Amino acid sequence: MENNYKILGVSENASFDEIKKAFRKKAKELHPDIAGAGADPHMQKLLDAYQVLSNRNRRAQYDRLFKRTIKTYSFNYRDFLKEQAGSLEYRAKLIIFDLLNFNEDDAIALWHKTGGAEFPLKKYIGREDFMDCAFILADELSKRGFYHDAFLLLTEIIHEEHIKPYFRHFTVDVLNFLKTVLYSKLKPNVDEKTWAGYLQTLNRLNVNF
Repeated sequence: MENNYKILGVSENASFDEIKKAFRKKAKELHPDIAGAGADPHMQKLLDAYQVLSNRNRRAQYDRLFKRTIKTYSFNYRDFLKEQAGSLEYRAKLIIFDLLNFNEDDAIALWHKTGGAEFPLKKYIGREDFMDCAFILADELSKRGFYHDAFLLLTEIIHEEHIKPYFRHFTVDVLNFLKTVLYSKLKPNVDEKTWAGYLQTLNRLNVNF
């Protein structure tokens, strides 16, 4: 099974400088003038891998999830999960699998279909996997304009962090992301009543920007 480290051709212990150098080298090799137009899909995979591994928070989350959930199977694990998707537990596992394997649109579609923010993802995948998965999912939702959903997931992460610290020094990244979604994406596009509701949610979490 491909993984981000394999795509970039670096070890799991590679430094950020080594990751950057590996990306630049492979990007040159995949340039259309060198590799031809057929290299486009490979270039996209390379970019996706680099975006994850060059970001401290995303890399740490990817490492935790990858080591806990990605195993070597003698069959197609994704097909297996899809066949079991009548079970909410397997739907949750499929959402994580797709998030980690560049099937973000499928992960989001299944998450929405299963209830979105109302789906008790933590119940089926455990607290630690939920914390990592929810942050990545919020990031992908925000990229696609689902800012309200991203807000709900981020506030749930903060709530869990208050109960028992998990992200610890990464919490500031979660808060900064939440602030960006709230003020740059939501505030300009919601009415006063909705905005007041968002602020009340923050007050309950003792979050002040």
